[in-house]
Amino acid sequence: MSARRVVVVGYGMAGARLAEEIRRRDRTGERVALTVIGAEPHAAYNRVLLSAVVAGTMDADAIRLQDADWAERTGIDLRLGVAVTAVDRDERRVRLSDGSAVDYDALVLATGSTAWVPPTEGLRAEDGALAEGVACFRDLDDCAAIVGRARPGAPVAVLGGGLLGLEAARGLAGRGALVTVVHPVGHLMERQLDPGAGAVLARTLAGLGIEFRLGRLAARYVPGDGLKLDDGAHVPADLVVVSAGVRAETTLAEAMGLECDRGVLVDDALRTSDPRVHAIGDCAQHPGTVSGLVQPAWEQAEVLADLLTGAAPAARYRGTPVVTRLKARGVDLAALGEVHAEDADAEILCLQDATRGRYAKLVLREDRVTGAILLGVPDAAAAVTQLYDAKTPAPSDRLALLLGRALPAAGAPAHSPADLPATAVVCRCNTVSKGQLVKAWRGGACSVADLAATTRATTGCGGCAEAVRGIADWLAKA
Repeated sequence: MSARRVVVVGYGMAGARLAEEIRRRDRTGERVALTVIGAEPHAAYNRVLLSAVVAGTMDADAIRLQDADWAERTGIDLRLGVAVTAVDRDERRVRLSDGSAVDYDALVLATGSTAWVPPTEGLRAEDGALAEGVACFRDLDDCAAIVGRARPGAPVAVLGGGLLGLEAARGLAGRGALVTVVHPVGHLMERQLDPGAGAVLARTLAGLGIEFRLGRLAARYVPGDGLKLDDGAHVPADLVVVSAGVRAETTLAEAMGLECDRGVLVDDALRTSDPRVHAIGDCAQHPGTVSGLVQPAWEQAEVLADLLTGAAPAARYRGTPVVTRLKARGVDLAALGEVHAEDADAEILCLQDATRGRYAKLVLREDRVTGAILLGVPDAAAAVTQLYDAKTPAPSDRLALLLGRALPAAGAPAHSPADLPATAVVCRCNTVSKGQLVKAWRGGACSVADLAATTRATTGCGGCAEAVRGIADWLAKA
């Protein structure tokens, strides 16, 4: 039998991971003849680490997801720098901007999301392009534009106090720029944080040289001058970085006649309204997950690879309980689950120590952790995240848990790698457990770099790097 023709539209984090997972299950290409189409000229890279590129702590090559010869080595038809112009669902044919066409038996949309630019006067030129001195923060080309214009001691305005905006602001401040964040809500990261946590985070970042204009809208941008706000205030800026949110890229899906809402609607088999067309990552809308984060996309890639290769026909995606981490040097922040709970059925504990940059909030139901905000308390973050993942009862001493001092007990998190259960998830992005790391070590992966190459731990957001190093050190001494 001939291999099924699978075409993946999009060579970002979701599309690249899907291609890898397909080849993990079908190394010879006997089951799947795979074509991957990428509109960007670059090989796939880790968007989560773009803030490190802006900060200058990593270069573009360091965040590549695959080697230059990866596609050729694995028998994948990779086409870079070309866009899909049309899809004929009746003929099952994808037409490309270079005039070629690719036929498919199954089509996967991994088109990601695009930066949203608010309708502020002056941000766009008459032709619709971004005005001089304005850059989005979404891809490698954006990073190059930002770094090319940012100067030590020069004023920069960042539009957006969400996760990406703060990562961009921290990176620019690290380069010596004088950064002001303009955010329309009264506190930072309102999706993931409550007002108390947002206030402590703002104070922490202010100590790193970042100023804030909260609850304010940018009314007008004047190139070479800066922003005029809705209250009449002026924010000087040689550069304006727009990080005001993203929108699922559904243009192609809508042109194909697929059902879309905020994204392309998919079921648990990641099928769209056309069962021969699937969608994963930021462009997909599934009721069990939040878009814009890497962990759901990579879990979806695993499920879809199981289905497309026939490795596990019963595989289904049921959603991802997400932990959000701020990737900003000098700031340790994790938010998970229902952080905004206020009802009487929830047990809620909160500790605020703004002077020391600490804020810890814990939400429990029936003795289980269902939500938390953990800023400046890394020990507590590790313990609480383990409880959240395992859905095990929390220690009775809640205050000790918030302070990261809870004693190990049955079902409770541990502070030593030796006490961690093998099932404890160490790398959430790639769902790598302690047991998998130990198995890889015993198989010859005897360094953090080898563990990363074997298990993919640390290759997502990088938030687990310290934990992986700790396990590696423990194994080396065992």
